[in-house]
Amino acid sequence: MKQKTLARWLQAVLIGIALCGGIFYFLVLPEIGREEVRMYPEYAYCFWPWLGFLWASGVPCYGVLVLGWRIAADIGRDRSFTPDNARRLKWVAWLAAGDSLFFFGMNLLYGFLGMNHPGVLLGSLAVEFAGVCVAVAAGALSHLVGKAAALQEQSDLTI
Repeated sequence: MKQKTLARWLQAVLIGIALCGGIFYFLVLPEIGREEVRMYPEYAYCFWPWLGFLWASGVPCYGVLVLGWRIAADIGRDRSFTPDNARRLKWVAWLAAGDSLFFFGMNLLYGFLGMNHPGVLLGSLAVEFAGVCVAVAAGALSHLVGKAAALQEQSDLTI
């Protein structure tokens, strides 16, 4: 597969993820919240704090998509192994780790405030674990891309 074709596929996937995320965050989550309020009206005061928390947790995800778009654009220009891409992957790792920490901390805070069920807290550990996995993978890729960029630079200088 050529670099431009690969970059276009990556960008198409990123657009699909962004659209699915938008549908999830702005249509599905509010509807789930409204349904919960209809079923349990005594928890209506939790609707907006939870919705705001979940929207805030989505912001770093869109930051990762922007960084992914820039990486895909560099791949399309045949600049896969660059220090810029290594830096972007490091930012992806930091955003994923920060989002996981934020998600865990807010779940604990809402638990202490009586706005969370212990089952939700335990279930959210899967989301937090996935974020940590993304952070570790992006950190490892950042390190490898950085090393490959250094090797490529050395190779370019010797030719």
